[in-house]
Amino acid sequence: MSSNQTHHRKRIAVLCFLLCLCMAGLTGRLFYLMLYRSEYYSAMAEELHQRERAIKAARGRILDAKGTVIADNRTVCTVSVIYNQVKDREEVIRVLCRELALDEETVRKKVEKRSSREIIRTNVDKATGDKIRNFYLAGVKVDEDFKRFYPYDSLASRVLGFTGGDNQGIVGLEVHYESCLKGINGTILTMTDAAGVEIENASEDRVEPIAGNDLQISLDVNIQQYAQQAAYTVMERKGAKRVSIIVMNPQNGEIMAMVNVPEFNLNEPFALPEDSPAVRSLKEKQELLNQMWRNPAINDTYEPGSTFKIITAAAGLEAGVVTLEDRFSCPGFRVVEDRKIRCHKVGGHGSENFLQGAMNSCNPVFIDVGQRLGVDNYYRYFEQFGLKEKTGIDLPGEAATIMHKKENMGLVELATVSFGQSFQITPIQLITTAASIVNGGNRITPHFGVRSISADQTMIHTFSYPVREHIVSEQTSETMRYILEQVVAEGSGKRAAIAGYRIGGKTATSEKLPRSMKKYISSFIGFAPADDPQVIALITIDEPQGVYYGGTIAAPVVSDIFQNILPYLGIEERSETG
Repeated sequence: MSSNQTHHRKRIAVLCFLLCLCMAGLTGRLFYLMLYRSEYYSAMAEELHQRERAIKAARGRILDAKGTVIADNRTVCTVSVIYNQVKDREEVIRVLCRELALDEETVRKKVEKRSSREIIRTNVDKATGDKIRNFYLAGVKVDEDFKRFYPYDSLASRVLGFTGGDNQGIVGLEVHYESCLKGINGTILTMTDAAGVEIENASEDRVEPIAGNDLQISLDVNIQQYAQQAAYTVMERKGAKRVSIIVMNPQNGEIMAMVNVPEFNLNEPFALPEDSPAVRSLKEKQELLNQMWRNPAINDTYEPGSTFKIITAAAGLEAGVVTLEDRFSCPGFRVVEDRKIRCHKVGGHGSENFLQGAMNSCNPVFIDVGQRLGVDNYYRYFEQFGLKEKTGIDLPGEAATIMHKKENMGLVELATVSFGQSFQITPIQLITTAASIVNGGNRITPHFGVRSISADQTMIHTFSYPVREHIVSEQTSETMRYILEQVVAEGSGKRAAIAGYRIGGKTATSEKLPRSMKKYISSFIGFAPADDPQVIALITIDEPQGVYYGGTIAAPVVSDIFQNILPYLGIEERSETG
């Protein structure tokens, strides 16, 4: 045998060995996959032939303090098409165009698109969805869904907020309590063949959705309606830009009403008001929508003016730098360093004690109290009262107080801050601080959320909120209640008086920046009963036309609201005063 033949046979032997080795490896691998990985690959093969559709969970409702539903769900449908399952495309296009009032081009493009599932339309009313389902069109799916519905349209629109197309909260309580309100979606799993067509009589796996929790809040529909009606009335009568009203329980921070007129329709949240300027781009429209959705009571700051004298008076009394009997002289102005700061009464109030100065809302008196406190002391009380922090209200986007830095606060700045100018604060911060001063001295947290309740009513979680005690002494709080009752009984707030009730309060008229515009914000903060406050309200009227004094146009609005809601809250008339 030649050497060439021997070499050739060796090569064949090597190739045979390698081939046998490969076959053994493949056989071993196949044995491994069949024996040890069969379940895994079987599941993968099954998944290739399963089609999944979501079952939307019902969003939790929002209930008012009495259990009235103010945010609910309506059953709607999502109509979709599965390309591989459609048998008669022309009939599908014809029916969907007719029943959904869509143009043929739009529907045809989606029906003829090769995709696993193409959504034709969402938020279809249930009657229409049922009608389409009854056509039994192969490849057309009608799945039930939920759409948020607000029974009172615009009531408390900037408080409640609304949801988007995916039923997720966008603004207001809807977004703040998203984790509470949203449910857990379910699924439908159907078997299909290799072409993606559902297999008839195949079992259908279904995972049921879990509904979201209901949210009960402190807002009372009746009080909100009283306040909203009063706000619209004064806005129209005074030609104001907007009006905000907050009604709160000063003992625990529960908000009974929060009005910001003009409100918007929660069921059409993307529709701009008819008097809106023409929009030239989507960006311009979005900016206008953002302004429409904005909640001025918590998102915007303003110079509070004389309502802030409540804070200066409380700090002065608590520090012991002033008493009710201390005498002051008001010639109509006060000179601080090189600046002449005027009183609202040009001729001055003459000689008066501190109580009279508060009743007259006399700027020089409060400038003097501020100067007696000094920057360090005043700033300490500013922080003690909680004014350097946000209130912690359960709504998104709360703005912070805009105040001079301590190192930049000279005697002139101290003087202007003392009577409510040269800094800015939110309405919710002002009413919260005033409530904390008159309720005995406990800094409360303003809030709406009271409790969450599971859909089956088996789980109830009650929310709790921080309270900081003794921001002022009980004695200072009692003195402040007395002072503010006299402001209404005989002083600048007498238009808020109600026969048979003890009312306390403070008026304000603040000039907007720049001062040259001569535009004002008129406001009044009032509470009742004056000796044991159960309700406190703040109204701000932005840019009223004509007479703009807070005591003249703002105080009567709170009086009107109180006349309606005090009996409703079970607060009885009393003739005695103190």
